[in-house]
Amino acid sequence: MPKKQTRRKVNRRPISNVCYFCETGKTPDYLATDEIAKFVTDRARLLGRSRSGLCAKHQRRTSQAVKRARHLGLLPFKGNL
Repeated sequence: MPKKQTRRKVNRRPISNVCYFCETGKTPDYLATDEIAKFVTDRARLLGRSRSGLCAKHQRRTSQAVKRARHLGLLPFKGNL
């Protein structure tokens, strides 16, 4: 009889109800890699709005800032495997 497979539990950060950029009054900038790196996983994938807690406007701008930082070599395209 095959062994039953179970899903692994993933430790996720608690989701904020308020957008980080709306709260601090900042805008996502591709040069501020320490700020936009909070919204990228360890495998260099962008977090969705449901996990990052950003509003739609700042999610779009963060996405664009991450893409620009990747092309300049400030953030990696691919994470450590």
